[in-house]
Amino acid sequence: MTELVCDKAQSLKDFTDTHYAQASFYFLQLLKNRDVKVNGKKVNANVFLSVGDKVCYYLTKKQEEKLAYYIVYSDGNVIVIDKESGVNSEAVFAALLRETGENCRFIHRLDRNTKGLMVFALNADSEKELLAAFKEKRVEKAYMVRTFGRFPKQKDVLTAYLKKDEEKSLVRIFDKATSGAEKIITEYEVLEERGEESKAKILLHTGKTHQIRAHLAHIGCPVVGDMKYGNALKNRACNLTRQCLVAKYLSFFLSGSLSYLNEKQFISQFDVD
Repeated sequence: MTELVCDKAQSLKDFTDTHYAQASFYFLQLLKNRDVKVNGKKVNANVFLSVGDKVCYYLTKKQEEKLAYYIVYSDGNVIVIDKESGVNSEAVFAALLRETGENCRFIHRLDRNTKGLMVFALNADSEKELLAAFKEKRVEKAYMVRTFGRFPKQKDVLTAYLKKDEEKSLVRIFDKATSGAEKIITEYEVLEERGEESKAKILLHTGKTHQIRAHLAHIGCPVVGDMKYGNALKNRACNLTRQCLVAKYLSFFLSGSLSYLNEKQFISQFDVD
């Protein structure tokens, strides 16, 4: 049994998704079996929680052991992890907080259904340097992706404009500057072509919400398995519900006490094949 205390008013599902990855994997099953208690009472629905509510999860040993992430590297300053698909970045952070005695600091995030590398700081100085490095583009993040369709060139740097639609929780891409839209730059290199599908390496020069998925869909190469921006008919035909997208490589160009990380390149164990 794992007991957690709600920190703000929200639904049980939202709380679970951001605080307990293992329960998030099995949320519907847990509700069906009434294996969740709120303030001592079993629930079988996505109830609304208030601040201070106590939530108890009763997972089987097998469910508890399902990994949400793997540790790639750790020292006294940073921890680099390899996130599984189907896990919110916030749930990984919550788990690390519990494991590190609340010394962990959130630096950046990946979409729930994107696998791959994330870095967290373990002290205030490291947090400051990493946040500055991300802001100043001194962090290189390269992704692997599988798409439907073929890219117009084998290698290119694409420029477009991205505008968020907060109400619909998605973004739109424009070829020309548009009011309220931010400039994005996405570099790609085709690694392999198989029939109607392509495998490519993506390098982000800007890091905006859903940038890769939306930008590639905009040029006619939607990410395989992407249910928001992708090809719904092909995804359903292939029984795919999670995008074939991995944050594969992570490199830093840091200064001061973290400069020793500049000699390292971190590589995810995941791929898109």
